[in-house]
Amino acid sequence: MNKTEIIEKFKSIGFKEYEAKIFIVLMKGIPLSATEIASEAKLIRNSIYDTLKAFAKKGYCNEIETNTTLKYQIINPEVIIGKVEKEYNDINKNRIATLNDAFGELRDFYQETGSNNDDTIDNVELIRGFNKHRLMKYMELIENAKFEILGMNRLKGLITDEINDFTKSFTSGGGVIKSLYKISLDFKVMKDDKAVNASNDDLINVCEMFERLGEEVKLTAIEIPNMVIIDREKVFINITGDQSIAKNKQADLIINDKLYTENMRDLFFSYWERSATVKEYQESAKVYQ
Repeated sequence: MNKTEIIEKFKSIGFKEYEAKIFIVLMKGIPLSATEIASEAKLIRNSIYDTLKAFAKKGYCNEIETNTTLKYQIINPEVIIGKVEKEYNDINKNRIATLNDAFGELRDFYQETGSNNDDTIDNVELIRGFNKHRLMKYMELIENAKFEILGMNRLKGLITDEINDFTKSFTSGGGVIKSLYKISLDFKVMKDDKAVNASNDDLINVCEMFERLGEEVKLTAIEIPNMVIIDREKVFINITGDQSIAKNKQADLIINDKLYTENMRDLFFSYWERSATVKEYQESAKVYQ
């Protein structure tokens, strides 16, 4: 890596260009005077005294007093990394504390305002942003469901056999969960403590696991929409089918409209009637083995 690239990396983490140039010279590891450092760094000598004093104060280098002049020698770079990392962590902690303090009263105001205006909820809500925030909204809707959850999607990511307490509690209390999955092996399972690509047998095993938890499951080859219908009142739709779109530009749509919800329930059951149970799919898969 050349000096220009090093300087750019230093600048990207908050150092000034002249500070980076001084660091590069000090990395020789030998005591150097301000004149020598300025000459090699191609900086004006008078302009670096304050920086060298600041480096010494922060513990980045030692200030050595000789009979004729002050010299500066860098300390172990690993120690400097630790010092800078601690400085950044402290700054971030202070910023987070300030953020929480600044938004404290606004958060209280938001909660109070929301509780007083439940009748003014918009019937359409568009959610953009990173998956984390959209997932939180999705989970909030699911966990607040009262009696029915109808889902259409495909299995993605890592699927484990961990107990789903929500599903068991919801179905054992009389709630209905019907899940229609697109036939796909675009997910992973754990085998011998490793995440591996799923096989057709894994697809069947995962669906059977869901059924044991209380879900009603069917499989389809149709390109179904990614949609969840909740309590005949709300519809949650992922409207970004193209996964190449950046996460911060992906979006979900929540619709609170009973007529629209009933129409989507009709669509769901139209697909449901044309789809295979897990057992039917398993039997058909055997025919082609």
